[in-house]
Amino acid sequence: METNWIAILVSALIPLLVGAVWYNPRVMGKAWMDSSGMTEEMVKTGNMVRIFILTLMFSILLAGFLNVWVVHQIHINSILMNEPGFGDPNSEIGMFISDFMYQYGTNFRTFQHGAAHGFLAALMFAFPLLAINAQFERRSWKYILVHLGYWMITLILMCGLISAWI
Repeated sequence: METNWIAILVSALIPLLVGAVWYNPRVMGKAWMDSSGMTEEMVKTGNMVRIFILTLMFSILLAGFLNVWVVHQIHINSILMNEPGFGDPNSEIGMFISDFMYQYGTNFRTFQHGAAHGFLAALMFAFPLLAINAQFERRSWKYILVHLGYWMITLILMCGLISAWI
């Protein structure tokens, strides 16, 4: 199974796009600033070009991981990579993989399936990470929930897109 780099790169834009809306003062921006101790002046002092470039780079890494999380067919390669003939499409294992992908290569490849993975990733991965850090930083539950909402939407959209984009 080949990696769909276009889907990964496009989905890597989602954190920036969702963030532009979510952290807008008319949506959750004021709640975020209140709960994090940020001010309008502090927001304006950041190097936004650097922040956006780094966010995009980190988002590409995230999308690459989510691709493995969402596309179940990728795992056939990790299961069979030590088998004799792996990598040779004319070998017995190569023909098995080809036949498997022909029969099952599109199973669970819908936006809804990916969105379910995104929801689980946000709830079972992002939420605990946010909550652990927030507790040590003495942040409020409001702070945690503002960021969790962002990651919930972002991961649902990223995983949904990756899963559906065959």
